[in-house]
Amino acid sequence: MILKLRAWLRRMTGRSWMLSKLWYRLRGGRIEGRPGDQVWYFAFGANMHDSAFRERRQMRPREWRPGRILGYRLRFNLEGRPRGRAAPANIAADPRAEVWGVLYRITRRDLAWLDATEGVPGRRYRHLWTQAEDSAGERVTAVTYIAEGKNEDSRPSLRYLTLLREGARAHGLPQHWLDMLDGTRHAD
Repeated sequence: MILKLRAWLRRMTGRSWMLSKLWYRLRGGRIEGRPGDQVWYFAFGANMHDSAFRERRQMRPREWRPGRILGYRLRFNLEGRPRGRAAPANIAADPRAEVWGVLYRITRRDLAWLDATEGVPGRRYRHLWTQAEDSAGERVTAVTYIAEGKNEDSRPSLRYLTLLREGARAHGLPQHWLDMLDGTRHAD
């Protein structure tokens, strides 16, 4: 019963702005702005792939561009499912690194819905507002997700890594990033 109630509440928070504000407040977070305000969301994991972002999460971005954030590196240091055999993507501060992904322009209402599907605010991910740069060098303020992960990286599942590789290719990320993803070993 509790699980059904939580699932219903997550669905509703993405659809009702007032419920979203209440949900964030109850979870120790805050939601800013108005529902129609536009923001940039930076996807570096499975949300780069249309099957995850547009189909499963039902997102309809106003615009998208390849982009990167400086001062972070891609990690696979979160516990996935099945436990010990999959590690979702995460980012960690690293002043000498960069992470490539997809910049999506969405509304704050869309962000509330995306948060609900990602469990934010919650135990795993939290918002990180940062400066991003698109492939043409234009800088934008963007929100992405970051989590406190394990000290050691694990390997992503082949299914998950395939989503990253296909999403990166479909959105025209640079060849060096595609090569890095292609060189990432997956869990057996």
